[in-house]
Amino acid sequence: MFYYLLKYVLLGPLLRLVFRPRIEGLEHVPSSGAAIVAGNHLSFSDHFLMPAVLKRRITFLAKAEYFTGPGLKGRLTAFFFHSAGQIPVDRSGKEAGQAAIREGLGVLGKGELLGIYPEGTRSHDGRLYKGKVGVAVMALKAGVPVVPCAMIGTFEAQPPGRKIPRIHPVAIRFGEPLDFSRYAGMENEKAVLRAATDEIMYAILSLSGQEYVDQYAAVAKAADAEREAEDRRRFPRMPLS
Repeated sequence: MFYYLLKYVLLGPLLRLVFRPRIEGLEHVPSSGAAIVAGNHLSFSDHFLMPAVLKRRITFLAKAEYFTGPGLKGRLTAFFFHSAGQIPVDRSGKEAGQAAIREGLGVLGKGELLGIYPEGTRSHDGRLYKGKVGVAVMALKAGVPVVPCAMIGTFEAQPPGRKIPRIHPVAIRFGEPLDFSRYAGMENEKAVLRAATDEIMYAILSLSGQEYVDQYAAVAKAADAEREAEDRRRFPRMPLS
């Protein structure tokens, strides 16, 4: 109930009014039945803009940190995501990937739409990074199509670290569904999972026009943070006189 209240009364109309997103290819999203919508992830705003334009309800696998924050803000955030039907996934530890897959398959098993960001985290610089194979595992195990989606302009509107979005043109593009039935029964083959995932990422890239980096986003983000820390150690800021 809260999901539809947000979508049609509280948040959805406001997002459409403020951002006036240009929507392309919405007809590619199946009107019924299970499917995965796999998109790039540029901004916190992505969580709200994509559901606002879809005709069907979509469930995202959201990082567990959104549900475990401290204080009043943390409780309100957890309430919001729980009420909107989003599923918390612990991204730490060896079982994190398997837990996400189990939760995702549960959504698909109900014949619903599942939203996934194959990069695993927001892009810190606006580029598109290598996809993790969990999306392919779910697509093959559930036997469902994958609809590629590109969010365009949300990085400029609300880059990581910015709490209040800027007013910036936004476009949301959906591509033709990708069918992986040719790989049925091969969800344990690493080469097959990599090939299917790369096909999904290429479809997203074709829609978004981003620069592609053949590296996981989390690895690149950590390397950039390490370089920045090293630069600060080598070139500390001089106090103002």
